[in-house]
Amino acid sequence: MSSLQALCSGLPLRPLPENRGRQAGVPHAPVRTPSLSLVEKQLALRNALRYFPADVQELLAPEFAQELQLYGHIYMYRFCPDIEMRAYPVEQYPCQTKAAAAIMHMIMNNLDPAVAQFPQELVTYGGNGQVFSNWAQFWLTMFYLSKMTEEQTLVMYSGHPLGLFPSSRSAPRLVITNGMVIPNYSSRMEYEKLFALGVTMYGQMTAGSYCYIGPQGIVHGTVLTVLNAARRYLGIEDLAGKVFVTSGLGGMSGAQAKAAVIVGCIGVIAEVDKAALEKRHKQGWLMEVTDSLDRCIQRLREARKRKEVLSLGYHGNVVALWERLVHELDTTGECLVDLGSDQTSCHNPFNGGYYPVQLSFTEAQSLMASNPAVFKDLVQESLRRQVSAINRLAKEKFFFWDYGNAFLLEAQRAGADVEKKGAGRTEFRYPSYVQHIMGDIFSQGFGPFRWVCTSGDPQDLVITDELATSVLEEAIANGVKASVKLQYMDNIRWIREAARHQLVVGSQARILYSDQKGRVAIAVAINQAIACRRIKAPVVLSRDHHDVSGTDSPFRETSNIYDGSAFCADMAVQNFVGDACRGATWVALHNGGGVGWGEVINGGFGLVLDGTPEAEQRARLMLSWDVSNGVARRCWSGNQKAYEIICQTMQENSSLVVTLPHEVEDERVLQQALQL
Repeated sequence: MSSLQALCSGLPLRPLPENRGRQAGVPHAPVRTPSLSLVEKQLALRNALRYFPADVQELLAPEFAQELQLYGHIYMYRFCPDIEMRAYPVEQYPCQTKAAAAIMHMIMNNLDPAVAQFPQELVTYGGNGQVFSNWAQFWLTMFYLSKMTEEQTLVMYSGHPLGLFPSSRSAPRLVITNGMVIPNYSSRMEYEKLFALGVTMYGQMTAGSYCYIGPQGIVHGTVLTVLNAARRYLGIEDLAGKVFVTSGLGGMSGAQAKAAVIVGCIGVIAEVDKAALEKRHKQGWLMEVTDSLDRCIQRLREARKRKEVLSLGYHGNVVALWERLVHELDTTGECLVDLGSDQTSCHNPFNGGYYPVQLSFTEAQSLMASNPAVFKDLVQESLRRQVSAINRLAKEKFFFWDYGNAFLLEAQRAGADVEKKGAGRTEFRYPSYVQHIMGDIFSQGFGPFRWVCTSGDPQDLVITDELATSVLEEAIANGVKASVKLQYMDNIRWIREAARHQLVVGSQARILYSDQKGRVAIAVAINQAIACRRIKAPVVLSRDHHDVSGTDSPFRETSNIYDGSAFCADMAVQNFVGDACRGATWVALHNGGGVGWGEVINGGFGLVLDGTPEAEQRARLMLSWDVSNGVARRCWSGNQKAYEIICQTMQENSSLVVTLPHEVEDERVLQQALQL
């Protein structure tokens, strides 16, 4: 068993660790099919061996070649550390800086088997969201972090630690880029080759930026989404007896079961992977499980009648569930579902993100590797069947939305009936959750703000919960707009429910949706609590990349921007640069995330609060920019709520000067000009 000291001592070479291969009893990533030529295979092997001196290359080359042959990628299983992988208390890391120790804490949390989807393949969530491309990169990164001073910056190229470079105390300690492939070559086919070669990586969002906090983040997002969907579509606040049907119980989607319980509805979640379903059941996130559609429908009817709160896991394909619901409607006249969505990893539909209804789970995994073309055809047929069933139910009082996983985009590519007549490129028959449910929240500056208590002490998290609640309650008492008050109230409820439902998995973390003022006030309160030793160790501030300013994604985060700029990525890139300039401890910029490779540019940050006045100043500057950038962009695109927020913020802060748009008030101006 390695120690943290050994983990920070560089690659273990003399002696080499035992090659224990793939660990049994642990979920593993699907086999990748990059279709490399012989020359490309040699290049992949050469690229992997360059991490090692010549005297061990002859031993390592055959096993790396075997990994490439068997799994489509060189993960370097021999170097998977023999240590309990988890977020250790920050003071235990052998580092020269608090920032480096905090980053180590976050990295090891992303790879914790209780948190990570495929820990041995360094995948945190989403089926292919990598922390690193191989285990050599992990060892070298930990080594560099242990040596790093306050006047150095560690540079990461798609999982590869390029090295420590001289910088300044005010510069970020870590700068990460993932998947920055030249646009004309940023296709899925090219990605599979480039990843197999070990030269790029899909970091999802918070996997490759070391900021994942387990499924709690998506629990909160799903809670807010379902609450606001009920308000918009059903006109209700109380979801008792209402049925929410969806799919996926994996790395992020597993949160749906717990979210259903928190909002008080009946959640029915389909999952093809028995291991994922059993994991959520053992965690207590799923109340019941069944592999029988008959039992599933029977239990659903009972719960509706009694208005029970229930999370029911169906071990089977969601297409079969949707089609059974159609059958019940056609034979009994009863629509058994009120709200529906999908959280399969449809951004990666042909490599394990979506399983076709025609095959069992094991059959699908086998065909995926042996005949990718046939597998793709079956996936697309399955998508068409799923949409057909949803369309039939939608003729009743049933409401479906796309959860930003590229479901409708891939369904469209499969030829499913998802078109919306007269719509733009980012609109489908059903809205994305950003377009109808969460878009107004983003426009007001609300988004998934989070923090991690690096002491690892649950009591520190309790204190931060109390501080955050107090900040929001004080803001309400001082007077805020009704729409802002509603969001604050939802989040106060969330903090209490999160503690009651014991949502911490991995690091001692919390998430809530807050606007600019709330984020800054919470950060200042936490920093002051660290200064007076009420909180024992530094706290890392972060957020999901899926936020107000962090992501340009035309089929998700920016799908409600209609001025033609939804396909432009200036906002996310500017956010990455602006956070670095204003005091972030680390910053990350990614290609892909959520809706898939080549479909989105997104970025994130980590900011270490250590109780110093300098940390407070960095938080004030950086968090203000991190929100106002996206609100200003939405203002310029014509969003009225964003316009109001920006105008108010400029009144309060004379240093903020934003170009405001002028609307064309008379459409005849356009019509007459175009007639010329």
